[in-house]
Amino acid sequence: MIWKPNTTVAAVVERAGKFLLVEEETNEGIRFNQPAGHLECGESLTAAVIREALEETAYSFVPKYLVGVYNWRNAAKDVTYLRFAFGGEIDGHDTQRPLDDGIIAAHWLTLEEIRALEARHRSPLILRCIEDWLAGKRYPLELITHYE
Repeated sequence: MIWKPNTTVAAVVERAGKFLLVEEETNEGIRFNQPAGHLECGESLTAAVIREALEETAYSFVPKYLVGVYNWRNAAKDVTYLRFAFGGEIDGHDTQRPLDDGIIAAHWLTLEEIRALEARHRSPLILRCIEDWLAGKRYPLELITHYE
């Protein structure tokens, strides 16, 4: 059997000193995460992060940079995630759009508020992606090639 990681994408969005996070229901209780989710078959990484941000927050996300690629193993679940985190901008909000099942709300939170919620983060990648963004890590999207 061939082992494969779960490929995920995440949107790192900062506006006026606050970051966009989602509050969601999980098997471990209510947790916080970046707008994030799994890459679907045939989908490009940038299309996936645009879709996930819209589905989870009702905000239209425009990826501008790759913040980083993160390999994290959740030992408790014996699952490995390969996360592609994108930084970008919001260019619209559909206040009438229903959020994905399990998503309670989208929140704009300061770094201090996010740190205070660390025990309720879905993974350690949330804070790491924000810290990398704040450290200026921004790589061109041209690093990623999607073949049809």
